[in-house]
Amino acid sequence: MSPVAHKIYISTLAAIIIICTAFLIFYGASYYSTSLEERFYHPAHTQLKPSGIYGHGLGIVGTLLILIGVFGYMIRKRKKSLARLGALKYWLEFHIFLCTLGPIFVLFHTAFKFGGIVSVSFWSMVAVVASGVVGRFIYKQIPRTIQGRELSLNEIKEMKDKIQEELQLNLSGTTGSGFDLQISSLLLVEMSSVGSISSFFSRYFSEFSKVAAINRNLKESGVPPSKRKSMLKLVKGELGLVRRIENLVLMQKLFRYWHVAHLPFALIMLIIMVIHVAVTLAFGYKWIF
Repeated sequence: MSPVAHKIYISTLAAIIIICTAFLIFYGASYYSTSLEERFYHPAHTQLKPSGIYGHGLGIVGTLLILIGVFGYMIRKRKKSLARLGALKYWLEFHIFLCTLGPIFVLFHTAFKFGGIVSVSFWSMVAVVASGVVGRFIYKQIPRTIQGRELSLNEIKEMKDKIQEELQLNLSGTTGSGFDLQISSLLLVEMSSVGSISSFFSRYFSEFSKVAAINRNLKESGVPPSKRKSMLKLVKGELGLVRRIENLVLMQKLFRYWHVAHLPFALIMLIIMVIHVAVTLAFGYKWIF
């Protein structure tokens, strides 16, 4: 998938989530904002209540989206023979999409009324989604190939060296040696204590000021906008790889700890979800079937 196609793919998934959420809020705002005691008398109660035609349907669709998102990604991750069906990176992104949209549907299925054993499943789902956001951030800090394989430290350093060479070529072809030295000094990264979460975040945010300073210097030196844009991209890549090299061990360790926290919540959610569906069917709530 080309970079442009990938941007369209991500934008489409994000747009679907935003549009669906906006529609659900717009359609049911009056009902959901009504107090629980008065909802019985609301005109949309028979449709939007958890056992109603729309409410029940949202629960079914949301559950299916979650199950497809979880088990589809797990199967693709463990079955290397399925590699021809797409890179693991794209499957992860689709997993995130389904496991974001599914919980949103389930949230509206509950009509914002939580109680009993189902509330345990719901809050486990919230914990899974929240930890998924954290896990995605950690995942992004570990450099990988397009297929999703983790890069070794030597491979990352080779990438960094290539960026440095390309950046030096751009600098030497555009400006004088004095300016080269000025940019190089801005690219110098202070040594930090490897394995420190606080140093990771301070480094992460300090990069913005460095990029801004380099951008100002490039503007003052009359570098054309198109070339300035490509050079800033190289600068960001250089700073990002330095940060990732220093914190590679920390991120790998955090990712392992994250799995320990993420999986139990997912299992609790799935188990109680199955119990909830079984009880619903036992009481005869079969939706339109």
